[in-house]
Amino acid sequence: MPMSPLQGLKVLEIGHYIAAPFCTRILADLGAEVIKIEPPGGDPFRGWGAAKDGHSVWFSIHGRNKLSVELDLKKDRATLLKLMERADVLVENLRAGQLERLKIGPEVLHEVNPRLVIARISGYGQDGPYRDKPAFGAIGEAIGGLRHLTAHPGGATELPPPRCGISISDDLAGLYAAIGLLSAVWQRDAMGTGKGRVIDVNLVDSVFSLMEGMLPEYAMDGRVRQPAGAAIATASPTNTYACADGRWLCIAGNSDLIFGRMMKAIGQPALADDPRYATNGLRCQNRDALDAVIAAWTKTLPAKDAEAILEAAEVPCSRLFDIADCAADPHFLARKAVQRIDDPLIGPTLHPGPTIRLDGEKPEDVVRWTGPAVGAHNEYVFHTLLGLPREEG
Repeated sequence: MPMSPLQGLKVLEIGHYIAAPFCTRILADLGAEVIKIEPPGGDPFRGWGAAKDGHSVWFSIHGRNKLSVELDLKKDRATLLKLMERADVLVENLRAGQLERLKIGPEVLHEVNPRLVIARISGYGQDGPYRDKPAFGAIGEAIGGLRHLTAHPGGATELPPPRCGISISDDLAGLYAAIGLLSAVWQRDAMGTGKGRVIDVNLVDSVFSLMEGMLPEYAMDGRVRQPAGAAIATASPTNTYACADGRWLCIAGNSDLIFGRMMKAIGQPALADDPRYATNGLRCQNRDALDAVIAAWTKTLPAKDAEAILEAAEVPCSRLFDIADCAADPHFLARKAVQRIDDPLIGPTLHPGPTIRLDGEKPEDVVRWTGPAVGAHNEYVFHTLLGLPREEG
């Protein structure tokens, strides 16, 4: 990958489940050499989700473009430190303080390699009163404020607030870790400090960072933003509406010009000039009546037909896509956001293409290989890269 911006960056991953592996997958897709250090038997994540021929189909993506080595951190310290000595970056998401308990904390690692950038991802961070509490992605959503917002509006149902459907806390923490470690690498190399740093990222702070203006709003007068369902409190009409075929259509028609076009498209031109709906603020005040008119129209049409009518009027809208819709969509396919890949472990499959597009690179070239078997690269890493004798590593 001669155009890859991270070519030559040497990354070690001591990661399990989602956050650290998600971070290193981004780095690997951008050309970094990522060595995934797995415990004997492999990352427990290999047992998650659907499997084919005994191999996790999710791991095909999760471990792509990475070298896998099998190493017992408690027993093979010498090999581990040789890997650390060679590396630019370490990404780990063990429990807070676990590196220290293994006697490979940052102080030890920086003695071996002063240039090493260490990205640490945990539930609550490396300090604070909650640092030793266990956490998974759902807990990050809960304490970070997101799960409160994804609840149904008050009184709408007795069902519990739903999760967003993916492990978004882990993914966000992985993204922040990638940003942090690349910043530290820039400071080390481009600014010439020559020193490694420790990046402390956690699930809770990563979610909390997305809470927009809610904290200063609370500081101003004690207001607490409440769940709004599919609507947006400050924009109208912006909502999701049921259609005749049981599908849902998301519509964002909140600017004055778009609103006028939208009312004509749904056969309600008089509402475009109705003083109750003259501005976004007024439309928000009269949201329920306006949403009822729009919902009455969408219920008469299949979602795809309603979408086509609004798109012709240049009204932002979309059906709610499930993964089958994404896999077949011409835009996803044209941009190689969905790619057909041959995985040696599970056979033909589909992968998401790169989110970050760089000129000179073809999106289809980013997936260089799929998630490998546990320890597939022991020989190459231990004996070719590290030069260990065959009886070691």
